Amino acid sequence: MAKSDPTTPRERYRTQVRAEVMERAWEQIATAGASALSLNAIAKQMGMSGPALYRYFANRDELITELVREAYRSLADTLATAAADGADLAALARALRTWALADPQRYLLVYGTPVPGYQAPEDTTAISQGIAATLLHACTAALPPNAPATPLSTHLATHRTWAATHPAPPEALALFLTVWTRLHGVLSLELAGHFTGMRFDPESLFDAELAALLP
Repeated sequence: MAKSDPTTPRERYRTQVRAEVMERAWEQIATAGASALSLNAIAKQMGMSGPALYRYFANRDELITELVREAYRSLADTLATAAADGADLAALARALRTWALADPQRYLLVYGTPVPGYQAPEDTTAISQGIAATLLHACTAALPPNAPATPLSTHLATHRTWAATHPAPPEALALFLTVWTRLHGVLSLELAGHFTGMRFDPESLFDAELAALLP
């Protein structure tokens, strides 16, 4: 016998409305960017009044926070699934690019230009640390035996609070930061359209950068 749904009709309706609001918010962001996000415009699209919509999201920042959480969770799940299937650092990097190209508005919300006046709550940092942990595991596995220290890894040996409690050695921290920043640079330029009209395949540039970065 199927289990009964413990939620009330009102709770289910509230969940449905919030989901539709978020879907329309993603459409707005894809069209005009996160800084142009408007709850009143969403309310109009849904045939609701502004005050009625504010019963589901108290303000713009609360809506953005839910979108940020959704984006981070989506990427975290993508990388965790790939890692569980045995993906190495190169495969995880390509999974990141595939995710970004499939959901550019999600990528740009969390890794693009910050939304003016918005400050993400601490729990979103915890989700992003999960993403970093998956990649740090891969970076540690990718290191050759007796990887030599570098000025950056030496610095990170005493500046690693950003890595939380992850046991990765300083050399893995340095590899992570280098891969993370350079590949995000390529992705951000690609998704912002800066390669449009240059008549080359951005994937080739991404792969070249990745090959240059791997130990």
